[in-house]
Amino acid sequence: MSIVFSAITPHPPILIPSIGKENLQRLANTQNAYQKLEEKLIKSNPDTIIIISPHGPLQSNAFVMNLNPNFEGSFEEFGDFNTKLNFRGDIGLAYKIRERMETRAPLQLISETKLDHGASIPLYLLTHRLKNVKIIPLYYSGLSREAHFEFGQLLRREFIYNKEQIAIIASGDLSHRLTKDAPAGYSPKGKKFDKKIIEYLSKNKANEILKIDENLIIEAGECGLKSIIILLGILEQIKHKPQLLSYEAPFGVGYLVMNFEL
Repeated sequence: MSIVFSAITPHPPILIPSIGKENLQRLANTQNAYQKLEEKLIKSNPDTIIIISPHGPLQSNAFVMNLNPNFEGSFEEFGDFNTKLNFRGDIGLAYKIRERMETRAPLQLISETKLDHGASIPLYLLTHRLKNVKIIPLYYSGLSREAHFEFGQLLRREFIYNKEQIAIIASGDLSHRLTKDAPAGYSPKGKKFDKKIIEYLSKNKANEILKIDENLIIEAGECGLKSIIILLGILEQIKHKPQLLSYEAPFGVGYLVMNFEL
């Protein structure tokens, strides 16, 4: 098996110490969960990390893969002008995926050096001690949830026959509407959505996630569901055990950290 690690992570900029400062304590559970996840990732010894982010160049009718020999990340948009990230891209694996997907799924290639914050925040927190790891950023689309699950299934076939050891991270936050001071405003359906997602993930009920009412998803104002669904498609038919490491929402946004023990 070439898939050695899989997880769901949130991407609040406050987790970056230079940005969060005194507010970092309010995300102590998420911070501790990230530290546990980092240890698991290091032990898995990945060659390549597939990072699925909701904040890149999204297309309505196609998935997007960023193929570049080098990537750079920073947090300048959040006021940190000093922190810099640098990663190598896995050109070989990216080309293989593109060739195999050409007639099977709508996949668009881009070549952008700069990483979005949905990718750079989890990578910053998880890869301090993985100096030689390569990455491939992926972005979901405007297609249906079923299409995202099927895309994940197709990716799995490429990963399991690959010689390299692959880690998969689904980056995304749950509801952005959990409290009256939440960034997207308040909706009572936000908590209902998050509760359902955590329940279905914990019980390995991917089919139930695919059937969640679309109005509930819209009301929740989430940004992580399709990242999660791609991951679930990858994990289908692979024996895995969900481990809920943390969930909290001190700022009105649901932050979930979950590991899938393979």
